[in-house]
Amino acid sequence: MISTKVRLQLEDIATRIAGGVSVTFEEMTLIQKWADRHTTVASMLRKARRKAQSANMPEGSLDDFLDKMDLGDPDPTSHLTNESSPEDLYNFFKQDKPEDWRNRD
Repeated sequence: MISTKVRLQLEDIATRIAGGVSVTFEEMTLIQKWADRHTTVASMLRKARRKAQSANMPEGSLDDFLDKMDLGDPDPTSHLTNESSPEDLYNFFKQDKPEDWRNRD
């Protein structure tokens, strides 16, 4: 369980990431550490990263839908391209879950 103080600190970091404001290495390490252990923080961090990369997202667009549903990876370098092989597709859709994925939260 996350204390109120830590939650507010993590929300502040996520808000600054979404706004494109610089975040220190220590703050990124902190939010990533919590995101690795709590799905709520992981979702908050994904949404902040997606918003930072597509700041001018039109309301009702596909990107807006994906953001609201918290689907997909916000990092465009991990997206598939037209030159993808069947093996790339398999690896893209393969679920990489940590060993303790049932014990999270």
